[in-house]
Amino acid sequence: MTAEIAAATSASPSGSESGSKSGSKRGAPLSILTFSTLYPNTVKPQHGVFVENRLRQLVASGEVAARVLAPVPYFPFTAERFGAYAAYSQVPRHEQRFGLEIDHPRYPTIPKVGMSLAPWLLYAAARRALAGLLRAGHRFDLIDAHYFYPDGVAAVMLGRTFDLPVVVTARGTDINLIPDYAIPRRLIINAARQAAGLVAVSRTLATKMAALGIDPDRVTVLRNGVDAAVFRPVTPFAVDGAPRPGPLALSVGNLVALKGHDLVIRAAAGIPGLHLWIVGGGPERAALEALVRDLGLGDRVRFLGAVPPEKMPAVYSAADLLVLASEREGWPNVLLEAMACGARVVATQVSDVPDLVNTPAAGCWVAERSADALSRAMRALLAAPVARSETRAHAQGFSWQATTNGQIALFREILDQRNLAPAGRR
Repeated sequence: MTAEIAAATSASPSGSESGSKSGSKRGAPLSILTFSTLYPNTVKPQHGVFVENRLRQLVASGEVAARVLAPVPYFPFTAERFGAYAAYSQVPRHEQRFGLEIDHPRYPTIPKVGMSLAPWLLYAAARRALAGLLRAGHRFDLIDAHYFYPDGVAAVMLGRTFDLPVVVTARGTDINLIPDYAIPRRLIINAARQAAGLVAVSRTLATKMAALGIDPDRVTVLRNGVDAAVFRPVTPFAVDGAPRPGPLALSVGNLVALKGHDLVIRAAAGIPGLHLWIVGGGPERAALEALVRDLGLGDRVRFLGAVPPEKMPAVYSAADLLVLASEREGWPNVLLEAMACGARVVATQVSDVPDLVNTPAAGCWVAERSADALSRAMRALLAAPVARSETRAHAQGFSWQATTNGQIALFREILDQRNLAPAGRR
């Protein structure tokens, strides 16, 4: 195998059901089953959109055909009083997005013990769904799984059952946090050893995988990219028809503690005249709104809620800065999206941010995760503006093409090795 493509031959025993072809010929489109609970749907169009974006770029190459299996938790009630859980019951069993066929089988979740049982519950639901696809005549060369736990663990189980090689992509919390728990950690390591290929979306994540005992030579780093045709300068977004305030900063992400929106609010408080838009929804909204009131920032901070993906270029185009104060990240897509629209960034030193934000045209990063450090960095950038075209040019250097090429090469190498191996060793 090449040094660039770190993949292992699958040693999984054959299952009683087979989903594999006799092997795709070189040059023929590969048929993959993308498997992840992190995938957008009609009810939650932004959920796992980074997985969808990567897959869309892969399919656009013409070298891969894909079907998506994106299970959602089972919940029987639709009443609004059940909050976020009610949304799961409204997700269609089958839908089509951007020309891709997507199935949403249901899997049960069990409070308290759910984390340990999740891979088996997910596997049971996915096995029935995949068996149905095979009975309907679909055939797949491999399973392309995203998020290691429980998705990747369940995918490896599916691979054994249906005699399919599995590639698992690690994306962030699945490696940064979940392995702190003993049972998930053991299952992640075992699944990594059995998978035919392993992918990390950043070098930092690959290093953490190695620290778990996963062979670093088997991990291919394939970062996310940005579609500069989608994320580009457009007419700036306007709130209630009002003209764009200026200067303007953004803080984008789920309203949860690890995203650090509170730090961005405190940082903005120390910069007279700076306006801040907060994009996203989540459980921290009430606390963040209270912080805005306590700091007397009601006239400078706006909560936009969850903004549809198609409107985000207009939001980025309105901003001077995007501020990312995360405690941890897999690969922060928002940085590239903002820069592609001409907005510079200030970010904490997470993931591969120093490699991504490595020029004044991009912005800067801070080693200290604090409101003071963020405020100082924001002031510095606002005091030394650059042309938005320079910032966009920097982002355009991070296209999807290298990632797409890397995925195709990895998939084909795995299948070539599989076709050369004796049947009993696949």
